[in-house]
Amino acid sequence: MNKQSFIKRVNPLFLEGIAHRGLHNDKFTENGLNAFRNALEHKVAIELDVHLTTDNNLIVCHDEDLVRTTGKSGIIEDLSTKEIKDNYRLLDGGEVPTLDEVFDLINEQVPIVLELKAFRKNHKPLAKLVLEKLQRIKDKKNIILISFDPRALRLVKHHGFVTSLLVVKDHEPNYEWIYHLRGMFDSVDLEHIMLTQKRVQRYHKHHFVNCWTIDNEELLDKVLPYSDTVTFQFIDPEVVRSKLKNK
Repeated sequence: MNKQSFIKRVNPLFLEGIAHRGLHNDKFTENGLNAFRNALEHKVAIELDVHLTTDNNLIVCHDEDLVRTTGKSGIIEDLSTKEIKDNYRLLDGGEVPTLDEVFDLINEQVPIVLELKAFRKNHKPLAKLVLEKLQRIKDKKNIILISFDPRALRLVKHHGFVTSLLVVKDHEPNYEWIYHLRGMFDSVDLEHIMLTQKRVQRYHKHHFVNCWTIDNEELLDKVLPYSDTVTFQFIDPEVVRSKLKNK
C-alpha cells in the first residue's frame, strides 16, 4: 500500500505520535489502565500488546511473563483470566487489564496500535480472537494491527484494518524482507536503528514507516526525516506532536 493510501485509512492522531504501552511513567505502569487513561487525557494514540489466555481471552501486557510489571512470575498463556485477576496486580496497584477493559475505557476517543503477541505457534487462535474483539470497533481507522509474526498479519489482513510488520534489527531475516513479504502487510514498524539503511529510506519514499521506541528528543530529531510517525515513551507528547507536525 502506498503512503497516501495508508494515511487516508488511519486516524490522523496516529501521525502525531503513539504512546508506547500507554503514557506510562514512574507513577503509571505500562500497559495498565492508568497509563491508558493518562494517554487519553493527553489525546494521544496508544500502543498495546495482547496475549491469549487459557480461557480464550486477551490480556494486555508486553511480556509473556507477568513478573516485570507485577513483581510475580506467571506465563499469561498458561493462565486463565480469573487466575490473573485473582493473583496479580500491576506495580501501580491496578489490575492487569483485558483488551475489552481497555476498549471500554478508550471508547475510540483515541486510536490504538494493537500488537498480536504470538506465543508457542498460537498465531491462528490469537488472530481469530483479536478479530472477534474488534467487531465492536465502529471506525476501523482507529486501529492499526501489528506483529512480528507475518502469519498473524496474514490472518487479519482482509478485515478492513491496516497492518504493519514489526522488524527488529537483531532478528532481521536474511532475505530482503520488504520485497519478499510485499502484499502481506500495509506498512512497516521498525526498530529506529534500521532507519539508516538505504533500502528502508527508499521504501519510506513511497510507503508508510513507523519507528520505535523513541525515548528522548535527540533521537526523535534523528529519526524524523525517515519516519512518518513514531512510537515514543518518556517524552512530553506535546513535544512529539509539535515536531511531527513541523518536520
